This record gives sequence, C-alpha cells and structure tokens, in this order.
Amino acid sequence: MAVELVTITPDDADQRLDRWFKRRYPGITQGRLQKMLRSGDVRIDGKRIKEAGTRLAEGQQVRVPPMGEGATRKTKQSKPLEKTSAKDEKELIDSILYKDAHVLVISKPAGLAVQGGSGTTHHLDAMLDCLKLDALERPRLVHRLDKDTSGVLVLARTRKAATTLSRSFQTKDVRKIYWAAVAGVPTPPKGKIDMPLSKKSKGAGGNEKVWVDEFEGKHAVTVYRTIESAGKRAAWVEMEPITGRTHQLRAHMLLLGTPILGDGKYGGQDAFLSGSEIAKKMHLHARAIRFPNPGGGLTEVIAPLPQHMVETWKYLGFYEHVADDPFSGDVE
Repeated sequence: MAVELVTITPDDADQRLDRWFKRRYPGITQGRLQKMLRSGDVRIDGKRIKEAGTRLAEGQQVRVPPMGEGATRKTKQSKPLEKTSAKDEKELIDSILYKDAHVLVISKPAGLAVQGGSGTTHHLDAMLDCLKLDALERPRLVHRLDKDTSGVLVLARTRKAATTLSRSFQTKDVRKIYWAAVAGVPTPPKGKIDMPLSKKSKGAGGNEKVWVDEFEGKHAVTVYRTIESAGKRAAWVEMEPITGRTHQLRAHMLLLGTPILGDGKYGGQDAFLSGSEIAKKMHLHARAIRFPNPGGGLTEVIAPLPQHMVETWKYLGFYEHVADDPFSGDVE
C-alpha cells in the first residue's frame, strides 16, 4: 500500500484527527496513531501534527502512511439494526416538523425510547434509516428526551451538522421550552428553581431516580411560570431548563410539591387526580426549541400537544393558544 493524501470533505470537517482515523481505519489503535504522529508519518497540509485531538478543516489534506490490512478491518462485528415496520416508518415520517439540508426535527411520541438499553429493543435510534429521505447519510441523534416525554427532537443529517449541533447543546446556545400539567398549583406561580441534583438508586430493583442533593449534587436550574390553573387541583406550567440534568424537570416540579401528572415514578399517587378522566400517561411535552442552524441563522420549531394532553387540556379547561409564542420572554 502507498502513502495517501486524503482531502477533508465538508462532512468530515471539525472532527478530531484521532476520531477521523478511527472512522476511516476502524482497526487502528490509539497507540499506533500516537506513534505515527511522533514519527511525522501523519501530516496535515505538509505540516507535522503532534496532537491527536487536532481539529480538521474542510479542504485540508491529510497524509496517511501505508496502514496495512489490520487497520482497515473491523475489530468487532456490529449488530444489525432491527427492521422498521411499515407502520413505524409512516408514523416517523408523519412526525417530521422541520427539514433542511442539515437538520431534521421530529415530534417524538410519548412511550418511544430514543435509544436502546436493558430490555429495550424498540427505540428511535434503531429506526433512523427510514428518516434518511433525500440525504446520503443516516440522521444522527444530538440530544435526548425521556421515553415518556413527547415533543421536539433534533436530528443532524450530516456528520458535520452533528458536530456543530452537539457543541450548541453543550454550550447552552439552545433554548428549550417544555409544557406540563401538574397536580396542584406551584407556589410562587413563577420563579427559578436552583437546586442541585444527583442520581441515586432506590428499592430492590435498583430503580434509578434523581434527588435534590445540596452537598454532592450537580448544579441544576429551571425557570418556570404557571400559565393557567384549574382551581387548586391542577395547573399548566411552562418550564425552561437552563441546565440539562437527567429528569431535572420532574425532580424540580416534585420539589415544589406539584408533581407532573402521570409521573408515578416521582410523584407516586400524588401524580394522579382521583376521580378524573385524565389519562395516566406522563404529561410532560417538549413544546418548542430554538437553536443555531448549522446552515446559518436560528431555527425555531414548535411541536403540537400529543392527543392525551389535548384531552387533558380540554378536561381542565385550559386554552392552548394563550401561550402561542414560547420565546417571547427572556431567560430570567
């Protein structure tokens, strides 16, 4: 094998050099790559590179020495993704809220896990091939929603877009608005919850939950406001997480004494209104998102309420259109 000069494409731009090598040459070890860097066998635009974490730019040429068969061989056979049913495919395509060359935004239904885990074989990540549409690549996840939370979910349509979007989510350049129906009415009706959270296992099954932990917990902040209430029985609350901790909104609403309706894991029986016709599903919905689009400008997408929440809004007498503009106010 001869020396290669590989030009970095737009989709490969802004990757770390070591990650680019491992995608292109799956069998290469970190030790071998470091050795090639020290010896000067790997160069970018003719210059020696010492750091494996160097970011690549579009149009650069990477000098790749002869790699041998071992570096191009997969070290582990990947498990094939389960086949998506025609029904699932139609539902996913119908859930598309926004599409451009860089981004796809869908309205994730409640009950669909985003990724697989212990005992979870039916999940969005396994079905993303049907959302390729006119793109050359399979869309990529850049953030998550809980299984029982519905609403806006952003997917990157290229590797480069995934890198850009992931950085936006990490640097808090993304605004997310959630709607929830809660048991009781928050006091005060609006404010900021700034209470650290940590994960702890409870019960014989090791069921992981998040709890307020002022000593060892991670910083967690939620801004909220009550939009409407049904007497003292229930309320419609809008929330904006400033941080992105696991189950943050669920734990913070419980802290106020107003658990999210249907959230028995955190609220127990208090999360259900006795004698009501309200569905016993989670009433937490990712209503809207605003993010820097990799193609330029800001993109704002709003997801309609799922059917069970539409029925709850009607039952409680809430009028959805009183909160049509989710980004009308600034973060407190």
